Amino acid sequence: MTAVHSTGQKGGIYMAAGKNLVPGSAQMLLLRLLAERDMYGYQMIEELAQRSNDTFALKAGTLYPILHALEADGSIESYEQPGGAATAGKPRRYYRITRAGRGALEAQQTEWRRVSRAINAVLETMDIRAGVVL
Repeated sequence: MTAVHSTGQKGGIYMAAGKNLVPGSAQMLLLRLLAERDMYGYQMIEELAQRSNDTFALKAGTLYPILHALEADGSIESYEQPGGAATAGKPRRYYRITRAGRGALEAQQTEWRRVSRAINAVLETMDIRAGVVL
């Protein structure tokens, strides 16, 4: 995965502060969006930014290779819808999650929650030892 942040950094999906998010998390976040409804590419970029209060910035140059990989592994499928005034009559490509994608999403979410709990436990232990109160 390669993303270009406004600072010119490369590497994945970026948080507003320019820090690289855990590799592979972009796939999970996109599958999560598609588990709710079919979406087209720019819609996914905007939705991810909105839901994260602009914490996550995903660029088109990063999004489409991820979508192509997810489609190749059977996690999603795409279809075209006729275009309207917003697209000057050009069709839009929509993506939808498959049954296999739902299974992959469930597994990824379970693993993310496990790792997140472990990280939080370490951080909390370190804060207690350092006398930090958050």
